[in-house]
Amino acid sequence: LAARIESISPDLIFNTAEGRRGRAREAFYPALFEELGFPYTGSDAYVLTVTLDKWLTKLVLANQGIDAPRGRLITPDDLRRMKEPGTLGLAMPVIVKPNYEGSSKGIADEAVARDARQLAEMLPRALRNYPSGVLVEEFIAGSDLTVPFLEGYGDEGVLLPVDYDVDPAARSRFNLYDYRLKSADSGSVSVRCPADLPRDIVARVRAITKAAARTLGMRDLGRVDFRLGDDGRLYLLEVNALPSLERGASTFVAAAREGLDYADTLQAIVQSAARRQGLTVKAGNKKRRPPEPLRIGFTFNIKRLDSKNGNDAEAEYDAPETIDSIREALESHGHQVMMFEATAELPRQLMETPVDLVFNIAEGVAGRNREAAVPALCELMGIPYTGSDAATLSIALDKALSKRVLLQHGILTAEFQVMETGRERLSPKLKFPLIIKPNQEGSSKGVSAHASVVDDETALRAVVRELIERYDQPALIEAYISGREFTVGLLGDRRPRVLPPMEIIFKDGNNPRPVYDYQIKQEWEKHVAYQCPAHLSPAELKAIERVARDTFEALDCRDVARVDFRMTAKGEIYVIEVNPLPGLTPGYSDLCLIATAAGIDHRTLIGEILAGGLKRLREKRRAEAARNAEAQSQGREGKSDPRGDDRQLAIPK
Repeated sequence: LAARIESISPDLIFNTAEGRRGRAREAFYPALFEELGFPYTGSDAYVLTVTLDKWLTKLVLANQGIDAPRGRLITPDDLRRMKEPGTLGLAMPVIVKPNYEGSSKGIADEAVARDARQLAEMLPRALRNYPSGVLVEEFIAGSDLTVPFLEGYGDEGVLLPVDYDVDPAARSRFNLYDYRLKSADSGSVSVRCPADLPRDIVARVRAITKAAARTLGMRDLGRVDFRLGDDGRLYLLEVNALPSLERGASTFVAAAREGLDYADTLQAIVQSAARRQGLTVKAGNKKRRPPEPLRIGFTFNIKRLDSKNGNDAEAEYDAPETIDSIREALESHGHQVMMFEATAELPRQLMETPVDLVFNIAEGVAGRNREAAVPALCELMGIPYTGSDAATLSIALDKALSKRVLLQHGILTAEFQVMETGRERLSPKLKFPLIIKPNQEGSSKGVSAHASVVDDETALRAVVRELIERYDQPALIEAYISGREFTVGLLGDRRPRVLPPMEIIFKDGNNPRPVYDYQIKQEWEKHVAYQCPAHLSPAELKAIERVARDTFEALDCRDVARVDFRMTAKGEIYVIEVNPLPGLTPGYSDLCLIATAAGIDHRTLIGEILAGGLKRLREKRRAEAARNAEAQSQGREGKSDPRGDDRQLAIPK
């Protein structure tokens, strides 16, 4: 998420995230937004932590003279220390509710204990369901009501009270607005505003809400829930600083009394947060014209030879079907796509057909820097592009060079040697079995399970000479690492998102030295099975994710990459290869299979990769605007000087 936010770089985040677990779960995302430096709607992390804790909220508000039912916070440790809970010093009946839950979870007639015996039976069960702690409060006979808070409207943000008209047949025995009525039986409830209350009660409950919101520091939106006792007293039950935004919720019913429909209310939340952050929100955003589509240049190399027939010259290129799928995904995000095959004509084509951004999957034509050709051209022409830069792509394509970089960062990779002629002396550090590969190829070109793994020097030199002659490049010799094989996809930039590891499981159990080679990749259904997420212990998963992220950062990858690993029986994790330009064929390429397992469809995957380029495009435009403003300012200063001194000329940096 952090990587995606940084890539998108929003002006304002509309936050509704509840979090997943823990007593401070609602505070997690606001704290993350604050750490990243992005403004957001709603209360801050501190307020959300306090208000999720019903007990703490009431302690804070008690200092303001705000009444709440008498109660006790009970944890599992408290219960173990008690011989008999008795009545906990509270007047019966009492209600037992989870202390750190919202949406009336755990609230039901069955949560009301009429005597000490029922309470003693109820507490262990409640704490098993909610081990963080339960709140035991004196039950107040009466009815529930709530007061919504919408900053900028009502009385200092306090709207009119809301109560609930419940079908008598569905009403709970204790007249509770419980979990059942909020969820499964919501059709039996009418949310009513203004509440059917005397004027003095309305005035009092709004005054209490105002004091609670001010004391807690609630911002933009919220809700304060009360119990109106049969004796006319008001008791604060809880404060919700992250209330429901479902249509028909109390906030929208009360906002309608202010003349706001659903969209207007959401806009009011945005405007409140924007004012607080010093941002400008234009009026009538609901009806604004959609932004002009960007002109996305899509650079690729198209495969015209059938790689399955043994000719691997275009093995790394993309089939027309893959190119069409990516183009359709880009267009689905609202962009105009300009198609460019990465040939010698590309510089002229980019000059004649201006684009805002390049989405690059081009592998290049020849040479050890071929993958860097398009990024280097884009940099020369000042066009932002997706993916890693020219330096990273050149280093990653050179297996030996990338291994040296990884070793400098303390990342484990197999012992290796490069041979340029096949006559070099074999390093004494290398122990058989060894595996030989072309040093500057991808897609497992030149790798064969039958020929590439050798046990003696004679066989090694024969394979080395054959690869050097065939691919016109050095051969890489590596120690063969036995163990499980994994590949991991990463998305993002400075804080990459690590996708679930995928294990490549070899079907031939009789082969002690399996290799995920070129032929297997052409007919993978016969030879391997893919398991994603891989079956790993928590410690193994954490270790693989750490090495994947460290590898991504060591090579300065951007937007997307895939890292291949072998994990030995001892748990040692070796990086086999890094691919910052992975295949994007739907339903086939490893990264696409991993993304699908992670719940990311092909359109979204392309959008995630595109996000990095869009971020750099925004940065470029902001920098250009700043330079233009500076140039105009300096130009005005220059014109005011009658001497026309050259020192007054504005020269853009």
